[in-house]
Amino acid sequence: RACRYPETPTLFFEFHGSEQTVSEHSLRASELSQENGGGEFKWAVLEEERTVLWQARHAAYYAALALRPGARGWPTDVCVPISRLAECIEETAADIEQSGIVAPIFGHVGDGNFHVILNVSEHDSEEYKQKTHQVNDRLIKRAISMGGTCTGEHGVGTGKISYLEQEHGEPALRFMAAIKKAWDPKGLLNPGKIIDQRFLA
Repeated sequence: RACRYPETPTLFFEFHGSEQTVSEHSLRASELSQENGGGEFKWAVLEEERTVLWQARHAAYYAALALRPGARGWPTDVCVPISRLAECIEETAADIEQSGIVAPIFGHVGDGNFHVILNVSEHDSEEYKQKTHQVNDRLIKRAISMGGTCTGEHGVGTGKISYLEQEHGEPALRFMAAIKKAWDPKGLLNPGKIIDQRFLA
């Protein structure tokens, strides 16, 4: 089912509680939105209406891919303290625009976690691919410098191993490696992921 919302930065709220609490909180959110230059505040009360509203959020990844037909999405994410979230998103959006790449942003305002979908194609120039890596690198370092973490949901895997030491320091990584070796002495569980091999040697 198509969602016909304006193509503009959009913030979704979901309120829980008693009828009075929800009414008070939603009214205050609407007032804050208007005070800060927000657009029209739309409401959804019925379950069917809420489902349609949230469909836009759940389809964000596919909408991001549609911006560059044929491209693949390389999702990355970070998480920062709520007090630094707006600043981090604004700086990241400016970085993306200046770099000239296609990389929509969406996330979870409530916990400080946001995602960037780096749209890349096998037909992209090496320069373009390099720019996506550079934007991702700056995003992670920006989040860490703001007291955040290199990933909120997607995990460290292999792509963010090098950032863990920046975030936690060598002593913490050696401690993690000691636990890993105690539980998995043969290195059978997720080999080559999360912890740099030099700490496991």
